[in-house]
Amino acid sequence: MTTNTTDQKAATEASMTRMAENLKKVEALTERLGQVMSNRQTHQQALDGPNQELFTKAGQAYMSEALTNPAKLMEHQMGFWTKTVTHFMDAQQALAKGKMTAPEDKTGTDRRFANPLWETHPYFNFVKQQYLINAEAVKQAVEDVSDMDPREKQRLAFFSGQIIDLMSPTNFLATNPDALQRAVDTEGESLIKGLENLISDLEANDGELIVKLADESAFELGRNIATTPGKVVFRNRMFELVQYTPTTETVHKTPLLIFPPWINKFYILDLKEQNSMVRWLLDQGYTLFMISWVNPDATYRDVGMEDYIEDGYLAAVNEVKAITGEKQVNAVGYCIAGTTLSLTLSLMKQRGDKSIKSATLFTALTDFGDQGEFRPFLTDDFIDGIEAETEDKGILPSLIMARTFSFLRSNDLVYGPAVKSYMMGETPPAFDLLYWNGDGANLPAKMAMQYLRGLCQRNELAEGGYELMGHRLGLEDVDVPLCAIACETDHIAPWKDSYRGVQQMGSKDKTFIMTQSGHIAGIVNPPSKGKYGHYTNEDLNLGYEDWLEGAEFHTGSWWPRWGKWLDKQSGKMIPARNPGDGGRKIISDAPGEYVAKKANR
Repeated sequence: MTTNTTDQKAATEASMTRMAENLKKVEALTERLGQVMSNRQTHQQALDGPNQELFTKAGQAYMSEALTNPAKLMEHQMGFWTKTVTHFMDAQQALAKGKMTAPEDKTGTDRRFANPLWETHPYFNFVKQQYLINAEAVKQAVEDVSDMDPREKQRLAFFSGQIIDLMSPTNFLATNPDALQRAVDTEGESLIKGLENLISDLEANDGELIVKLADESAFELGRNIATTPGKVVFRNRMFELVQYTPTTETVHKTPLLIFPPWINKFYILDLKEQNSMVRWLLDQGYTLFMISWVNPDATYRDVGMEDYIEDGYLAAVNEVKAITGEKQVNAVGYCIAGTTLSLTLSLMKQRGDKSIKSATLFTALTDFGDQGEFRPFLTDDFIDGIEAETEDKGILPSLIMARTFSFLRSNDLVYGPAVKSYMMGETPPAFDLLYWNGDGANLPAKMAMQYLRGLCQRNELAEGGYELMGHRLGLEDVDVPLCAIACETDHIAPWKDSYRGVQQMGSKDKTFIMTQSGHIAGIVNPPSKGKYGHYTNEDLNLGYEDWLEGAEFHTGSWWPRWGKWLDKQSGKMIPARNPGDGGRKIISDAPGEYVAKKANR
């Protein structure tokens, strides 16, 4: 027997052994999958009923259009059929030449189809082009529906788009060249690893399929994220107050207090030293305090916006004043915390409380008149479903909000990660931002419905006043010096809507900055990166389009520009204050206990 024959036999035996081992793994994984699904907790699907009704209405509208305007229906069908047949004939002609080449492809670029085989291989190119032809036909059909309420039509367009994204050939093994090649190269190991990842995600979420975006084992609070030194100096049922250790010998006299959104964790502003806004502010010479909100469970079901204001905002301001001995503080509110800071400022104005010297709003909505991409989720039937969920659980679970936000960018936050994890068998990346994105928080039932009904749906803060705590709160009462930062591509708080709310505020000293990028990257944009620029225009009486047309573009981060504005609000320099000064009791080291609590699933 030759050496080559011996080697071949050994290789064959080794391959057979691996195959047998893989079959055992698959059997074990299949058993685990069956167990997960049999134990799956049944979550109320708030969208199911409304969506079925929506598509029924859409079908009725389309058929009505066909009966009253049959020419339009014929035009749709002929256009779709012509493109499909033409594409098929092109593919046939290419194959008839005897070469494995694809026909001419004018479909343009799409990140999902980056593999060269989508362009060169006749099979994959045919599948891709046919998918894009089908997608265009569906979009056109929805666009041309006329006998339908505009709000319902927008919702139909959104959910039709979700179906289009779901049906992309990249999402299926048989039509994904990357996944097929990986399976061949790894002798099927990638598919087994993918099945392990799938089951792991199902087990982690009681049978709900939530794609894990980051390697959770790679991060630990206080070790490699949220590492800025500080102390928890106050705690109540709503929040922990973190006072950070100064990095300068002198600090501005007026302390700075940051209110992050309680939908997420505060450490988005302190991910790592290189992009930590917390560290940057300390280096600019501020006595810095951060709110770390409690992650509520069902016992918080009756906690409302009034509790966040009274036991959150006002309690925190009073504690910071007591700790520093100052009569006023500068406040920052991010996203929903900026919305609530505006409510608080209106309340304080009516009470005659001048404890807040200036306010900064990060991507905060206060005028919800244009609901933008969230319109499909703010109809009565959808909110009714959310209300039933909160009444049942006492909270609005984090996973519902996470799922909603994810499907606004489904290719980037759902299908792309799912393909990599389940079809390619890749371990989720050790990416701090994605880890934070998956570390959400629940909302109390009462507060969630106050926000969705009163602010988002009825837009009461901007239109007539928001009734709360015996007051009618309005934007005209927000009259402290104000700096608002919005983000150009923000799909959660669109910049034009943030701008419209700022225009209605009563402050005579208003600055508006629009930074490039989105809801997170636009805010977490340190000067050292030199990545995104920003726009400014002092004339806030203009409509948003005219404001942008006349705005001046500045390269680099907006942080230094805000820093100069903040300096003017912050008084003279004094010796640095340390946590515990004046006998204040230290509760624990930063980042504290509340931030470590995981959301209920």
